[in-house]
Amino acid sequence: MNRRSVPALALVAVALAVVAAWLPGTGRASQLIGRDARGLRLEVNARGEALLLFTSGGTREHVLVWGAINALPRSADRPQARFNVDYSGGWGKYHRLFGGGKAYWQTFRNACRSYTGPKLAYQLAACDAPDGSHWAVQQWPEPLPDLGFTPWLAGQRQEWTAVSHWTGPLAKLTAYTDWVYGHFHHLFGNYTYRGLPVYGFHTTATGAPTDDYGRLVFLDTYDSAYGPGWRRENSFVTHGPTGAWCYGLFPHDPTTGGYQHPPGQSQVRVPGVGTRYRLFADGPGVTPDVETFVTDPGDWNPRDPAKVAFLDNQLALLPTVVGADAKCHLGHDIGTTPP
Repeated sequence: MNRRSVPALALVAVALAVVAAWLPGTGRASQLIGRDARGLRLEVNARGEALLLFTSGGTREHVLVWGAINALPRSADRPQARFNVDYSGGWGKYHRLFGGGKAYWQTFRNACRSYTGPKLAYQLAACDAPDGSHWAVQQWPEPLPDLGFTPWLAGQRQEWTAVSHWTGPLAKLTAYTDWVYGHFHHLFGNYTYRGLPVYGFHTTATGAPTDDYGRLVFLDTYDSAYGPGWRRENSFVTHGPTGAWCYGLFPHDPTTGGYQHPPGQSQVRVPGVGTRYRLFADGPGVTPDVETFVTDPGDWNPRDPAKVAFLDNQLALLPTVVGADAKCHLGHDIGTTPP
């Protein structure tokens, strides 16, 4: 490693390169169906339709979904797989009542079998269709505020409910740790589906995907400088052409970059270094969302042989994970003197 210091401006450039704030309405995982679902029941029939019955905000919902499975390879010529959704429980699809004045959802013939697929994060319900494909519903707090802030708006506390339909393996999210610029904690990895990288075509100015191929990775930090337990650190898109991602745990100004912050709390946030990290990614197409964990390596110490050996191993690993991604290689060839 080249042992020279890093100008503060270079550090800011790296932070801006790897940080992306989440905005509503961007390309998503599986498929968002509702929020804060309670008492959810999943039914699937032999026609390839799924019915979700749940209560949200005091209202009983009957949501019919159909018409998609798995994920399509990235293409500029065709949209990503996406469900048709009927919140009337079939009225909008069939335009008539069935059987003695009953609505379609009331006559739905459930043929759901016991679930035989892989264990899913935040699973509410799952089952196998008669054709052997899997259906599942996941629910988790996606809209938590970034930079470790405690939610101060009702919408930030909501749990988002998404449905998925797939066969075969799930997408694969990898995560590793090291240090950049001598002492800043750093995470990197990649995101693939059936051996192909997952990434989109365009993002907003703050880094949120604008198409259905782009996917966000959400990073939570455990027992960090923000406080005890899990706190949302940030979210960011995967990069083309490898599906790589990387994130430096730097100080952040919550008033720039599209972040939300509580009224009156505009001070620079300290790095959200924790003891452990949880990464959750929107599944490609209508496949399930996936999760992985990685342990923090502790503070860098050039006099600790174990830390030196760990860093040497990670430096050898880095190009095999992120390829030649310039963003993810920044800071690795610069020495231990802080900026």
